[in-house]
Amino acid sequence: MHVRFLVAGDTALAVEFGDRIERALSERVLRLSAAVRASATPGVLETVPTYRSLMVHYDPLATDSAQLVAAIEKLLDSTREVAQETRLWRLPASYAAAHAPDLEAVAERTGFSTGEVVRLHADTCFHVYMIGFVPGFPYMGDLPASLVLPRREDPRVKVPAGSIAIAGTQTAVYPIESPGGWHLIGATPIRLFDARSARPSLLRPGDQVRFEPVGASDYAAICAAVEAGDYQVCCETVRA
Repeated sequence: MHVRFLVAGDTALAVEFGDRIERALSERVLRLSAAVRASATPGVLETVPTYRSLMVHYDPLATDSAQLVAAIEKLLDSTREVAQETRLWRLPASYAAAHAPDLEAVAERTGFSTGEVVRLHADTCFHVYMIGFVPGFPYMGDLPASLVLPRREDPRVKVPAGSIAIAGTQTAVYPIESPGGWHLIGATPIRLFDARSARPSLLRPGDQVRFEPVGASDYAAICAAVEAGDYQVCCETVRA
């Protein structure tokens, strides 16, 4: 696979693997990100994985783009077949009408019942490609092809925190109240972003996520437990 190195000013370098959204490219990005961090390459400050590329931020007083390209080229071959461990999160989700203002419209446009839309969404194990848009916002794929829809023509000014949404081939959870143009089909009481935490973003690129439907009483109980700081999100380590 051809790899491109793109200079991004005098403090960053982008390593580009392709031009598509697919897990194979994401896995290469994530393997390289882990390898760069593990190698303690002089001058590297941070790695930021995206769908198809890795942005490497560096200290220009300690290295430059040419030295960084040379160092990363040596790492590329060694990362091709490296297996990784990742985290599988199980997020409780309500698909009730009060939390899913677009569910009926999604069902109508896709030709399914609302129950079938929920089943298809909840039966999918999603891959976190990247974090962006607002702090902690996970871009996750891959949505079943039968649920793929373009974004809403009339974006909302305010989308409540915790809203579960779909658009294109992806799903996401809005971690904070913000504008948004995706279709809202549910909600989770779990906080995906907490500025007070040592790791503010709950999810990170490479994680896997499953949504587990819960009823109204369970949803309310989990909300109360989250507010009280007494809820532990179910997470397990799996082999990628």
